[in-house]
Amino acid sequence: MNPVHPISVATVENAMAVTRLQIDFNAEFDSTTPPPDVLLRRFRALLKHPDAFVLVAGDPEEPTGYALVTLRPSIYCDGPLAVLDELYVQPTLRDQGIGTQLLQRAIAEVVARGGGEMHINVDEVDTDTRRFYERHGFLNIEPGTDYRMLCYIREFES
Repeated sequence: MNPVHPISVATVENAMAVTRLQIDFNAEFDSTTPPPDVLLRRFRALLKHPDAFVLVAGDPEEPTGYALVTLRPSIYCDGPLAVLDELYVQPTLRDQGIGTQLLQRAIAEVVARGGGEMHINVDEVDTDTRRFYERHGFLNIEPGTDYRMLCYIREFES
């Protein structure tokens, strides 16, 4: 049986710890990362925002993983539509159920906030992550159809 890792809602005081995890996450997958001071500023602002939350696994000062969820209004459900923007567990601690606990708590938190739907974007080549989300009931096929949904991205200078 996998050990239970405490999951809690992060506060602004946890911004530095979450920033470190995001930097590790991006480094592991060779993703572009904003400078640490910019990322920290953004996490501090996000952690204060009522339409977003971050969950941390383990000690909030030295978390072993985290999930970042943003909420927005939608015409497709009465409550907000949630986007799981990030879910990360330190590599040495994977396959212990931490990711599942973070995802389950994120879903519970969205439901508690009246959310009606959750979206997750996953790279097509990341088959392990796709299987993880599919195992938890997420689909990349619009209900009632037989074709995959796609996510299009366009970045703007800030």
